[in-house]
Amino acid sequence: MSDRNVLGGELEGCSADPVTGWFRDGTCRTAPDDIGSHTICAVMTAEFLAHQQAIGNDLVTPRPEFRFPGLSPGDRWCVTAPNWLRAHADGAAAPVALAATSERALEVVPLSILREHAVDVPDDPSGLDTP
Repeated sequence: MSDRNVLGGELEGCSADPVTGWFRDGTCRTAPDDIGSHTICAVMTAEFLAHQQAIGNDLVTPRPEFRFPGLSPGDRWCVTAPNWLRAHADGAAAPVALAATSERALEVVPLSILREHAVDVPDDPSGLDTP
């Protein structure tokens, strides 16, 4: 059985550079031992990174022993659902790639809130309005 995203489709990759995910396979798949639920594919912003650092979740400093390169604005990373929700409540939520966000994130964050921060672009963008 394949992993599903919050939209009900097959879970897409979040990032291969840097390689993200609980399993460091580029996807926001999770497992029972993933206590934090690293299920939301977020696009880092300076505001989100600063917020995470302020709550004790340093996503900037490299930690090679955990295969963690340190993140910069623009990087995509599988973040924990509770920390992302806290950032949302504090007005510092990072944009979210819904197709790469695990359906397991819905155990913590309602889809309506994730949609408010969605940055997905469809495979065929021809139907999007352009100015």
